[in-house]
Amino acid sequence: MGSETTGKQGDETAPKSTTFSFAGARKGFIACVPVALGVAGYGVLFGVLARQAGLSIAESTLMSATVVAGAAQVIAIGVWDQPIPVAVVVGTVFIVNLRYLLMGASLRPWFEKLSPLQAYGSVFVMADENWALTIQELRSGNPAGAFLLGSGIAIWLFWVLSTVLGAAAGGVIDDPETYGLDFMLTAVFVTIAVGLWEGRSDLLPWLVAAGVAVGTAQLLGGEWYILFGGLAGAGVEMIRYDD
Repeated sequence: MGSETTGKQGDETAPKSTTFSFAGARKGFIACVPVALGVAGYGVLFGVLARQAGLSIAESTLMSATVVAGAAQVIAIGVWDQPIPVAVVVGTVFIVNLRYLLMGASLRPWFEKLSPLQAYGSVFVMADENWALTIQELRSGNPAGAFLLGSGIAIWLFWVLSTVLGAAAGGVIDDPETYGLDFMLTAVFVTIAVGLWEGRSDLLPWLVAAGVAVGTAQLLGGEWYILFGGLAGAGVEMIRYDD
């Protein structure tokens, strides 16, 4: 099963065609397992925090299986209360996850000719980690469009299973920081950043994104820094691309 995708003229990173096959999904799954193991550590942390916030094991697992967004879920649990502040929880998660608009847009040169089921089904399991792996794979010239789906399934599987483990251990682990679980996501993101680094040409957009993020965090608080930092870095890259 395959689909044809034509990249933009002059865009050397976009392949002439994108395939969607079981082999591509399998490759993505296998490649993402080491990263998914790191994500699992963060899943345990979420499970522990969810139980401490009053969610049952089943509720914690259902949230992980349907939301599939580690940072947003942990932040949502941080504002969880009884009665549940629905507007605050939904608004906070929405802001944090707005970055997925930028991430999804970056895949368009490869995904625009895939069927809606193939494209949107893959994006459902897109996380920061497997998005980064997929971008690297596609930029290298491998047209395996199903790589995102396979790697996303690996993330989803380990995330859900680790949530169950953390929720079950929620009554035993009083402080997750004691075991370094709070650092797992930071370690994974640092690894991703190193993998995405393409040289000195990346320095300007990265510095702008970091500067805007820090400034936004100081001025607005909350999680707006994620969105504004990402938009600033993307804006610089768009200007450079057009030039």
